[in-house]
Amino acid sequence: MWIVFSSFLLLFTIITSSLPNITTAASSPALDPDELNALKEIVTTLGITRRLNLSNGYPCPKGKLMTIPEIESVSGMVNTIVCDCSFNKNATCHITELTLRTMSLRGKLPPQLVKLQYLRTIGLARNYLSGTIPMEWGSMPYLTKISLAANQLSGKLPPELQNLKNLTFLAVEANNFSGTIPDELGNLTNLITLELASNQFTGSLPTSFAKLVNLEKFRISDNNFTGTIPEYIGNWSRLQRLDIYACGLKGPVPDAVARLENLTELSISDTTGINSFPKLPNKLKHLILRNVNLSGPIPPYIWDMTTLKTLDLSFNKLTGEIQLQNLPKKTYLTGNLLSGNIESGALSNSKSYIDLSYNNFSWSSNCQESNINKYRSSYLKNNLTGILPWAAPIQCNKYQRSLHINCGGENVTITNSFGKTTYQTDNSRQTTSASNQHFGNWGVSNTGDFTDNGSKDDVYSISNTSTLSGDYPHDLYKTARRSALSLVYYAFCLENGAYDVKLHFMELQFLNNELYTHVGRRIFDVYVQDELVLKDFNIKEEANYTLKPVVKSMNVNVTDHLLEIRFYWAGKGTTLIPERGNYGPLISAISLCHHSLEPRCGAEKIKHPMNYLLIMGVLGAFVAILLALGIYARRRWIRHNKKKERDLRAESLQTVCFTWRQLQAATNNFDEANKLGEGGFGSVFKGELSDGTMIAVKQLSSKSCQGNREFVNEIGMISGLNHPNLVKLYGCCVDKDQLLLVYEYMENNSLALALFGKGSLKLDWKARQKICVGIARGLAFLHEGSTMKMVHRDIKTTNVLLDAGLNAKISDFGLARLHESEDSHISTKIAGTIGYMAPEYALWGQLTEKADVYSFGVVAIEIVSGKNNAKQKGSVDHVSLINWALTLQQTGDIMEIIDSKLEGEFNSDEAIRMIKVALICTNSSPSLRPAMSDAVKMLQGEIEIPKVMSDPGLYGENWSMSKLSDFDTHGSSSTSGLTDQTTTTTIKSSVSDLYPLYPQSVIQTPTVE
Repeated sequence: MWIVFSSFLLLFTIITSSLPNITTAASSPALDPDELNALKEIVTTLGITRRLNLSNGYPCPKGKLMTIPEIESVSGMVNTIVCDCSFNKNATCHITELTLRTMSLRGKLPPQLVKLQYLRTIGLARNYLSGTIPMEWGSMPYLTKISLAANQLSGKLPPELQNLKNLTFLAVEANNFSGTIPDELGNLTNLITLELASNQFTGSLPTSFAKLVNLEKFRISDNNFTGTIPEYIGNWSRLQRLDIYACGLKGPVPDAVARLENLTELSISDTTGINSFPKLPNKLKHLILRNVNLSGPIPPYIWDMTTLKTLDLSFNKLTGEIQLQNLPKKTYLTGNLLSGNIESGALSNSKSYIDLSYNNFSWSSNCQESNINKYRSSYLKNNLTGILPWAAPIQCNKYQRSLHINCGGENVTITNSFGKTTYQTDNSRQTTSASNQHFGNWGVSNTGDFTDNGSKDDVYSISNTSTLSGDYPHDLYKTARRSALSLVYYAFCLENGAYDVKLHFMELQFLNNELYTHVGRRIFDVYVQDELVLKDFNIKEEANYTLKPVVKSMNVNVTDHLLEIRFYWAGKGTTLIPERGNYGPLISAISLCHHSLEPRCGAEKIKHPMNYLLIMGVLGAFVAILLALGIYARRRWIRHNKKKERDLRAESLQTVCFTWRQLQAATNNFDEANKLGEGGFGSVFKGELSDGTMIAVKQLSSKSCQGNREFVNEIGMISGLNHPNLVKLYGCCVDKDQLLLVYEYMENNSLALALFGKGSLKLDWKARQKICVGIARGLAFLHEGSTMKMVHRDIKTTNVLLDAGLNAKISDFGLARLHESEDSHISTKIAGTIGYMAPEYALWGQLTEKADVYSFGVVAIEIVSGKNNAKQKGSVDHVSLINWALTLQQTGDIMEIIDSKLEGEFNSDEAIRMIKVALICTNSSPSLRPAMSDAVKMLQGEIEIPKVMSDPGLYGENWSMSKLSDFDTHGSSSTSGLTDQTTTTTIKSSVSDLYPLYPQSVIQTPTVE
């Protein structure tokens, strides 16, 4: 009995002890059922495909979104759901905050958030959300914070947001919003923070913003606003921070800004209209007025601001002296006209960072402070003392012709087909926000600190920790140098002349493993020799990917033994991806090479160590076997290539020889997808060498009649030429019964394709003028500037190629002939293209440089009119452009010839000049045609153009280019129709047209009976 009673007592104790827990569980507050269902819809719209974990009352007890399987945590991720469970006597919960930040969500903004009726905070920053802000959000009465920064949202801001009367924080920075800002947003009078930066907003700021008197932080940088900085900003009495970098608004700064006693950070950059120093409040801690066209002296009250920690007045036109003892800790005055004498010790505070580069100071000879950037800060401008005023006198005992720098990294040796090239180290840890270092005959100057990154010690080089793939030198892209404002690489003691500069870029910070980083935009400008060569350059956009190299090549002229490359952040692009303080220029490597060294560019030939005794023994046995097995095949190969090799040796050509395998790999085995064009000579393929150099490979067909002769001639002619408007020959290949020429790759193909093709490239007038002048300069160099004077003989639109910057480059020198100055003309067989040949040359074979002048005139009129002078025979609308132009000139209707595709958008003075130059260049009399150097000056308006006389032709009515085209291209015509003599003319296909569109070149061999 006692045992039974004890068992009953134990069971009763267990049951009663469990009752409080059961009661507690039954009475635990639960999420409102409607909000629970809404949450399911919300996560689906956000792009979360995992099933929600709703056990044990989630999400409220855990305070975060729970899924099955659980969401993996990444750096910077915030997964927070805050519930208020005080409703219905602590029985019901409502969601008041939903923050899902840095989770790479790829859906859209959920309209269903409106069903969370007590929601106060929406935090969806740093994701990959698209679409627009739902207008339904305007009916959420308790909403106080909306954070949507760093997504790919677009469209206009909905006016319905004006209903959010309690809203204090609105951040849509780093998206793709566009259009004007709705006036209705001025009704959000409780706003404290408004961040609109890095979008595509247009128009002026609404006047209704005058009511936003509670604003403390206002960011509108990197937009396309118009108008001036509004006066009402001076009424925002609580304003603490104002950021308007490169937003489109112009000055002046309203005087009322001086009344903003709480303003501590004022940042304005890259605009105009702020010609004189504005009135400013005296409690500023950070003042940036950069590149805003300021002039005159710096007012004394600036030096009296004891609270000022950062002063950036760089790239203005400020004059006068500075007060050396009162400079803020971070002072950037680079790029002004400031002057005065600076003695040693005047700026000796080691905790300061002072940048005085690009000014006119006079320096003490023993001024060695390391915390000051003094690059090009001297009034001495034309010698090395002015460039490096702090350094000991520099003597250029030897002039260099090449330089290779691995930016931000160690020494790297790159091996390619040309040999071994060493890129010098650039990993100095002494780089600061105002520093300059030089090594040997080059140096690097850095200006600016990264704001908002929360770090006192900025890092100016970054390393890549990701695995790289692809056929390019990976070691060059493991590191990169970056800057917050201005980064300058300079080389001195260089041999004067033309250089090929290559800038190697790779985006290392917007990595593909985090979706939200895809919306990051790094935008900066590049100046070479103080000339803007890349504006609003975006590495990721250019490469169409991150961790993919981009190499930008450009021709640069060095005249004073100094070359300078400057990378400048002009206030554009995102600044908070992957976190705040990431922006500005980024460069991986730099190489520069004198044209006389190309394409090897000083690469060291690879030396292979040899054990001669061992090699001789093995080689002897191998040769014996090889001779026994292959002597017959080798003799046949030698006989087949004997003439080809003799031709090349006879020319004593100095050019790089590629192997067949190199070019086969570069072109992906001559893949049809890489074919750029095809003509009678063979095909042209796009390729990429192992070092990333893009090339065009011209493959001569075994059926080509010209074969060796034109192959050798083209190498001989172009290998000794270097000019920005002539295409570069990198080398050749004589291997496996192949004749191949390797040229630089032209991104925009030929001028013919741009003018007459059906592609997407459209040439505006500015591009056409630039191209026409470029062709003229190239011909002027061939005729007068080169040590080898020559006549091209085949100038036409298909032989003019266009690079990425639409710079014209003359190609195909297979028909070119040397012209000695003492010879009046060259008697040679006729070669050229119907519609472009000068009459005296086509009729009698008399060749002078004036034949090229005539061809240029035809090309010029084609550029103006957008029409082809050598259309296919039989075309119903075939008209000689020159005759048409002369007719229009006589009737006073010359402007009718201008290409209708320009839609009236052209410079009429330049157009008329180009037409007149074309007409005088195509005069039938060679003596009346100008030299090409004069044609350049005429096109640029530097000299008068002689009056163009009516030119019916000096050769009678029988002269007609159209009659030339009647010849049989496979035989001969018994009657030429050109002169009174009986002439037999044989026509053959020519080795021409690097990127062919109209393969109509001919070679004529006249035999007078």
